[in-house]
Amino acid sequence: MPGNSVGLRSERGPVLAAVMLATALVAIEGTIIATAVPSIVDDIGGFAEFPWLFSIYLLAQAVSVPIYGKLNDLFGRKPVILWGIGLFLLGSIMCGVAWSIWPLIAFRVVQGLGAGAILPTTITIVGDLYNVRERAQVQGYVASVWGIASVVGPALGGVFSEYVSWRWIFFANIPLCLLAAAMIGRGFHERVERGHPVIDYKGAGLLALGLALVILGALEGGQAWAWDSPASIAVLGVGLASLIGFALVERTAPAPVLPLWIFRRRLLVSSGLISVGIGAVLYGLSSYIPTYAQDALGAGPLVAGFALATLTLGWPVSASQAGRIFLTLGFRWCAAIGTTLVLAGSLLLLTLDAGSAVVTVAAICLVIGLGMGLTASPTLIAAQSSVGWAERGVVTASNIFLRSLGSAVGVAVFGAIANATIGSDHPSPAVLTTAVHRVFVGIALVSVAMFALSALIPRSADDAITATRAPEPAPAE
Repeated sequence: MPGNSVGLRSERGPVLAAVMLATALVAIEGTIIATAVPSIVDDIGGFAEFPWLFSIYLLAQAVSVPIYGKLNDLFGRKPVILWGIGLFLLGSIMCGVAWSIWPLIAFRVVQGLGAGAILPTTITIVGDLYNVRERAQVQGYVASVWGIASVVGPALGGVFSEYVSWRWIFFANIPLCLLAAAMIGRGFHERVERGHPVIDYKGAGLLALGLALVILGALEGGQAWAWDSPASIAVLGVGLASLIGFALVERTAPAPVLPLWIFRRRLLVSSGLISVGIGAVLYGLSSYIPTYAQDALGAGPLVAGFALATLTLGWPVSASQAGRIFLTLGFRWCAAIGTTLVLAGSLLLLTLDAGSAVVTVAAICLVIGLGMGLTASPTLIAAQSSVGWAERGVVTASNIFLRSLGSAVGVAVFGAIANATIGSDHPSPAVLTTAVHRVFVGIALVSVAMFALSALIPRSADDAITATRAPEPAPAE
C-alpha cells in the first residue's frame, strides 16, 4: 500500500469520499427532521402521532438491516448500497408531497428501508478496506460527516420550517442521493464470488410483524385503547408470540436473518446491548429536545435546533479522538469513559424544568454527545474486528440492527410515557415539561444500563489492536 494509505488523497480515498457522502444521507436525516416536528404538526396535525415519524422509520431500518447484511455477504457491498440510495431517494420524494400525518408516516417506511441498506453497508466497506489501527484514523473522516450533519441538519430544518416549508427537509435529499449514487457507481469496485442466495424470509417476516405490533402497542396503549383492553392485550400478545416464533425459526434456518451465534459471544452481546441503549438515548433526545425547547421554553426552531446540534456535534468530536484512546487503553476502558459521560449528562437532564435556559439544555446534550462518540464507534469496531470478511457484513448489520431496534422501541416507549401525561394535541408548557421530564427519567435508566454493560466487554477484544496481520478486503477488480 502507498505510504499515505489513509486519507482522501490515498489510493482508497475516492471510495472513502463516496462512503462519507452516502453516510451523510442518513446523518442529515437523523437531525434535520427533529427541529421540523412542530412545523409539521402545525401544518398537517397529529401531535400524538408524531413519534411514529421516528418509530416507523427506525422500525423499517431495523427490520431490513439484517437482511441487507446477509445480502452484503452474498452479493457484495456495491449493489446493496446503490439499491438503498435509490429507495431513500424515492422515500424522500414521497415524504415531501405528503398531505397528512399518516401518509407521511407511511412514506417514512420507504426512507427507512433505504437507510437500512446504506448505513451498515458503508460501515462494512470501511471494515473491509482498513484494519483496526487504520480505522482509528479513518473514523475521524467518517465522524466529520456526522459533525457537519449535526450543524447543517438542525440549521436546515429550522430554516426550512421557519422561512420556506418543512417539505424541503425531504426534497433536500434529492441532489445528495444522486451524487452519492454516482460516486459509488464510478469509484467503488469489487469482485465477489456470488453463491446461491438463501434468504430467511420466514424469520424476517416474523421479526417485522413482532416488532411492528409491539411498537404499535407501546405507542397506542393508553391513547387509542386502554392498556388492559382486549385490543391492547391482543396486539402485544401477538407481537410477543411473533418474536418468540422468530427466535425458534432462527434456530433451524439454514441462513438465519439474525444468526443466534451472535448472542453466544460475549463481545458481540455486550457491544450489541450497548448499541440498543445508544439508539434509545439518541432518538429519545432527538424526539423531545426540540419540542421541549420550542413549546416549553419558547425558543424558535433555529435555537431549538442548536440545542440538539450540540448532541450530534459532540459525538463526532469525541469519536475522532476515540481511536487514540482505545489504541492506548483498549476498547473496554474507552467504552467505560464514554458511558460515564452519557450517564452524567442523563442525570443532569433531570435538573431541567420550565424555567431552564436553552444554553443549559445544549450544554447537557454536548456532554451526552461526547460520551456517545467514545462509546458507539469503539464498540462497533471491536465487534467487527472479532470476525473475518465473510462474517463482517452480518456482524456489522446485527450491531446496527440492535441500535435501530433500541431507537424504535425507545421512541415508542418514551412516546407512550409522554402521551400518557399529555393527553391532548396542544399541551400547556407545564404539562409538556412534566411529560418530557418523565422521558428524561427513562433515558437516565437506560444510561445506567449502558454503564454496567461497558464492564462486560471482554479484555480479549483488545487482541485485534495488537494483531499485525493485514486487513481482509474483498479482491478488487
